[in-house]
Parts: sequence; C-alpha cells; structure tokens
Amino acid sequence: MEDIRIAVIGHGFMGHEHEKMLSEMEGYRLIGFSDVDPAQLEDVKEGLIRYASNDELIQDPQVQVVLIAANNNQHHDLVCQAARAGKDIICEKPIAMNVEELDDMLEVVDECGVNFTVHHQRRFDPDFRVIKEVYDQKSLGDIYTIKSSLYGFNGNMHDWHVYIKEGGGMLFDWGVHLLDQILWMMPGAKIRSVFADLRNVINFEVDDYFKILMKFDNGVMAEVELGTYYLADKPHDKWFERHWFIGGNKGTAYVDGFEPQGKIIRTSRLLTNVQGTRTMTAAGPTRSFGPPVEGTILTEELPDVRTKHEDYFINYRKAYDGQEDFLVKIPETRRVLALMEAVRESARTGMSIPFEA
Repeated sequence: MEDIRIAVIGHGFMGHEHEKMLSEMEGYRLIGFSDVDPAQLEDVKEGLIRYASNDELIQDPQVQVVLIAANNNQHHDLVCQAARAGKDIICEKPIAMNVEELDDMLEVVDECGVNFTVHHQRRFDPDFRVIKEVYDQKSLGDIYTIKSSLYGFNGNMHDWHVYIKEGGGMLFDWGVHLLDQILWMMPGAKIRSVFADLRNVINFEVDDYFKILMKFDNGVMAEVELGTYYLADKPHDKWFERHWFIGGNKGTAYVDGFEPQGKIIRTSRLLTNVQGTRTMTAAGPTRSFGPPVEGTILTEELPDVRTKHEDYFINYRKAYDGQEDFLVKIPETRRVLALMEAVRESARTGMSIPFEA
C-alpha cells in the first residue's frame, strides 16, 4: 500500500499540529507546506518542500491530497482551486463562512469528482466519546438534558481570530466543534428551535462568549456554553475547564476534563416523594433539597472509551482506500453552518428561531 502524498496550505498553529502528526502517521507521506506569509515557513522540517505559493503546492503533480489550514475566509477559494486541479481535499473547520459559500464550493467539488471532507478531529475527544457512549447505551432512560461547557480565563482572541472579516471569534473556532459534537451525538434528532446569546465581552470585534439552547424533537434540551473570560481562582493546571452533564429519568452522568473524570449516578429507589420532616441546610429549611437517605445514591464508573485525534487520519486512510466511509460527511457540516446562522440570528433578534421544524 503506497502512502497518501499530502501537502498542507497554512503553517500557522494548526499547520504545525498537522506537521507533527502527519510526519509520524503510518500510511501518509507529508510533502510540504505553503503559506501566504513566507516567515511562517522558516521552521518547516528539513526534507519537506517550502512552496513559494499556494498555487505551486496545488499544481504539484506528486500531491494527491491538499489539507487546507488557512484562515477561515480563504477556505472557499482554496477548496475550489484544489478541486479544479483534481486534488482530494481535507479542509479545516469551519468548512466555510456560511451555507451559501459552502453550496458554491460543493458545485465545484461535485463537478470535479474529488473527495472532500472536513477535519473535525474533536469527534475523537475522549471526554465527548465517553458521554456519547453513555448516551448510546440508553442506560439513563429518557434523556431530557445535555450540557456542554468550555471555560477559559485568558480572554482575548489571537492573531487573525480577532477580525470578523477573517472568520474570527469563538463561534467559528471552538463553537463549530461543540455544536458538531452535540449534533453527531444525536444524528437522527431534529432541532425544533434555537435560542442563543452571543457576545463580545472584552474583544472589540468578535464573540468571546455564547450560550446556545437547542430543543430537539426527541425531548432533549441541549445547552452549549463557552466563555473565554471566566475568571476564577484556580490552580495553574485548571485554567482550561471542560464539563459535560447528561440527565435522564433513570440516572445522570457527568464528565469533567479532556482526560475524562466523572461518574454515572443513580438512586437505589425512585425518589417519588420526600420525607415528611424538614432538614436544616445552609440555605434554610427544606424537604425537596435535603440530603438523601444513606444508601440512596449509587455511583458507577464511566464507560472506558479510548480515542485520540490521530484516529481521524486512520479513518481517512481507510476511507481513501474504500474500506469504510469518511467519518465527517459534508451534509453534517452544512447542518452545523446552518445552525450557526440560526445562532447569530437568535442573538441578533433576542428571539427563539425555528429550525428543522
């Protein structure tokens, strides 16, 4: 089996990540990099080509697959250019700036008959795959809520991410991944409505906070919240917080951290009624929110699910050889883009937006 000969457009943050990973991946031969800023190519590893332009990379006959890791607003033109050169394409997320732009890209890709997919490697995040396994096992009964949250404390965006015209902001950055995870967890469920708050708290142009509520036709209310300016007195290794919560009528589960820690929690008997006596708590007297009777709360370990981001390229290699399907399908990414447009509309109007009704 010959290696897939792959070259990368863009040697910024993600370009460097791809260089490290693809240099070590079995089944791939990394050819080289291009970047509109020549200074970005200065630390490209020895033995790899430093192309003088994106066009030179795309036209190189030895390149089979072009991986686009350029700024978000460049994806459309680069995808179309690579497709017309007969190259298969992996594009970084977001696949496009909007649905209209993506549809235009798809016309070109379809005409040229090339493979086209998106680098949604966070479908392999261990925390996500653990909570997805909990959902898939159906052991929590009827699920009514799923919460996904991501908090950081540094606040400001960086580099081109501070500019709207470049496709900056957190909705285009982490938001794409967080929404894709929710939709991929429940692929058969339709979103009935979307309500969202989208803000630039301390950044001048772009969003650095959002809360998104999605009501699904399977009865699930999903909530996704992200904030880059969540200040807290935390140890140095806790500055970046990731949390999941999933609730059903037969139990709940929580997962904390990208290296998932958490539990499945159940009751030894259904708490259909509360004790007749009151309990004094710090909040005052209560019955509904008093401590449980000893032995009532039971915990279970989370499923053991082990995934890594390299699994994305393992799938791509197998799909490229016709052994399985590409994990990330274009209609799925189009749905995420449409959802992001509904999020922006809800935030602009302050209204709930019907979606897939």
